[in-house]
Amino acid sequence: MNSIGRLFRVSIFGESHGECVGITIDGCPAGLALTVEDMLPDLERRKGGQQKGTTPRQEDDIPKIMSGVFNGITTGFPITLIFENKNTRSEDYSKQRSIPRPGHADWVAHQKFGGFEDYRGGGHFSARLTTGIVAAGAIAKKLLNAGGTSPSPLERELEGEVFNPITIQAAVTEIGGEKDTEAGLQKAIAAKDSVGGIIECRVQGLPVGLGEPYFDSLESALAHILFAIPAVRGVEFGTGFAASAMFGSEHNDAIEDMTGKTKTNHAGGIVGGISNGNELVFRLAVKPTSSTPKEQNSLNWETGQTENFSIKGRHDLCVALRAPVIVEAVTALVVADFMLLQQHIKRIL
Repeated sequence: MNSIGRLFRVSIFGESHGECVGITIDGCPAGLALTVEDMLPDLERRKGGQQKGTTPRQEDDIPKIMSGVFNGITTGFPITLIFENKNTRSEDYSKQRSIPRPGHADWVAHQKFGGFEDYRGGGHFSARLTTGIVAAGAIAKKLLNAGGTSPSPLERELEGEVFNPITIQAAVTEIGGEKDTEAGLQKAIAAKDSVGGIIECRVQGLPVGLGEPYFDSLESALAHILFAIPAVRGVEFGTGFAASAMFGSEHNDAIEDMTGKTKTNHAGGIVGGISNGNELVFRLAVKPTSSTPKEQNSLNWETGQTENFSIKGRHDLCVALRAPVIVEAVTALVVADFMLLQQHIKRIL
């Protein structure tokens, strides 16, 4: 329920205002050099308060490695990371407990868990839990770039093994319907409301053959985990929905050589659920933050009546701004899993 992956498997835990949030990574090969510093650049990108439009809540987000690493090298056993929550203001949520936030999980969580859920800051539903996911993604990225104590790229080439590092990059391409992301954000600030956005992710260096037809396709695995990111409402690969308005001869990607390189990339690097060696390209639609400062009208479950209210607390005006590094992280987790399944990555580096 809180785990995903087959060979490279992660399990998240914690609540937004609890003692900590964290993640356990099972299946990371032994022999990968790993320190806290390897995870900090991506964790810094995820932090709030670093750019306009993001939550002012700031946490240190320095991971504590509790297991799975010995003398700076992964052991092959589960790696558990925890992040302490030190900067919380739980009273903001106690005051509005009787009015579930529209668009948020407050109502369904209350019904599903009988009112026993930790509601502070969204509890287990909070994007705070993506902290561990980003850290796990940083480990997966290092694995995909042949880090650790394994032979150098040159040594691999001399041994006849092809070295092909995999790079993953995501960026916000649109906010509030505006290609000028600053203008889109300013529109939300002026309206004292929240706003959504579009994120594009590109992956280079994938080998041919990752994924299986139908249920274990590369798109299926990616879509599964991408939709687990809070606020994601849509995912498209390659040309995506625009393909529905194209002719087949226009959409088809003509193959140019035996490497599988194509003249165009409308498929986005996946055909038949399997990577074809071209750049993997996909986009995500991120909805506006549910916790908006604008006055709204919703149900008060204590009185059974609707009433006007305004959400207090510290929230992002646009969650898409902090999401690219999360998108990169979950993509790295899926790719690392498939690389292990196809034995492109060995269990001992």
